[in-house]
Amino acid sequence: MQDTTIEIIKDTTPLFTNDTIVFGILMIALGFIFYTSSREDGFWKKFYGVVPALFMAYFLPALFTTTGVISPEWTSISDTGDVSVGSTSLYYMSSRYLLPAALVLMTLSIDLKGVFNLGPKALIMFIAGTVGIIIGGPIAVLIVGTIHPEAVGGVGADAVWRGLSTLAGSWIGGGANQTAMLEIYGYNQKLYGGMVFVDIVVANIWMAVILFGIGKSEKIDKWLKADTSAIESLKEKVSDYAKKSERNPTLTDLMILAAIAFGTVSFAHFGADILSSFFTSVVDGIPKGITRNIFTFLDSSFFWMITITTIIGVLLSFTKAKSYEGAGASKFGSVFIYILVASIGMKMDLTLIFDNLWLIVIGLVWMAIHAGLMILVAKKIRAPYFFLAVGSQANVGGAASAPIVASAFHPSLATVGVLLAVFGYAIGTVGAILCTVLMQLASTS
Repeated sequence: MQDTTIEIIKDTTPLFTNDTIVFGILMIALGFIFYTSSREDGFWKKFYGVVPALFMAYFLPALFTTTGVISPEWTSISDTGDVSVGSTSLYYMSSRYLLPAALVLMTLSIDLKGVFNLGPKALIMFIAGTVGIIIGGPIAVLIVGTIHPEAVGGVGADAVWRGLSTLAGSWIGGGANQTAMLEIYGYNQKLYGGMVFVDIVVANIWMAVILFGIGKSEKIDKWLKADTSAIESLKEKVSDYAKKSERNPTLTDLMILAAIAFGTVSFAHFGADILSSFFTSVVDGIPKGITRNIFTFLDSSFFWMITITTIIGVLLSFTKAKSYEGAGASKFGSVFIYILVASIGMKMDLTLIFDNLWLIVIGLVWMAIHAGLMILVAKKIRAPYFFLAVGSQANVGGAASAPIVASAFHPSLATVGVLLAVFGYAIGTVGAILCTVLMQLASTS
């Protein structure tokens, strides 16, 4: 019996499994990227004229995972046939510790009035992205179902549309909404891992496309005939303030920045634990059904962590703490963001795209419809690529990746990504339910 198990289970242990070593590899990769992207002439100058450094910070770790150097998780089989499962904690560390630290440091210099002056286009693009996910699911089911009916088949708890409902929850809201959809529609949990895999592959491919487009944002904005004046005005105002307050940071400055960053992380986690526990009891008190699952995002500690961090950052921007932008607050925040990007990149194994191929096809068609609608709306209202990219990631990537994309345009814009992502949590389950109803109809038509 044991021999049979060994034949079925594949040993996927990467070359390096120690998080300390893996973190060092990621940091060396980031150092290499920044060194080469700073070259003023030669091959690297031409290379980064085409490929953005932020994209490379995502792609290189993905390449390491694909070639088996590192891995987000793995299965090991000993000489005696014992099976063990391992995983890295680097993404958890980056998303729970470094992301909130980055957000508060980048928000210190925020011009809240300037953010509101960006106008309604950011919200319009976010809503367009949500609509793209809602209609993209059933259209993808119809298209792929016509070509390969078995891909959208299944009965009872094994029905594919039930599994796809979890993707809708994830791509409109986040992990809490994804779990809510799993509970609402009762998808077979033995098959759920396949849907999580599709989520990771498709969402990461789309994020790579978004990051690549950032390097071409000026050309894209010209094609969209976008009015970028409000964004440029905000960036210029924040940059001018940073230059006026710029100073060579002392050890005291650096220690205060560390206190602000990780003191906020500590308080955000403390508050998130209290609020998530409180709302867990509140949500559990609601009778089982759609109403209860709509509010499940409130018991997510990650949601509250991001919310509390953003509030603290905004409040500090009205105090003397804002002056620490001159000591490099947003630069340190950017360091943390790049580490997060690298940890996200290492979750992507490019060879696995060919596993569950038809589900991947459904996901890619679905994402293409989402992207197409956003481009159409952006063209119609002349919205800058910034709004398209952040509006999309606030849906598909949530609070972990929307600030990454926003801050790539300018650190002061990270808050825009957070605000839209938080809004996505609130509407995620409702939007996903509507999408699932349409997918069920499409799969049975």
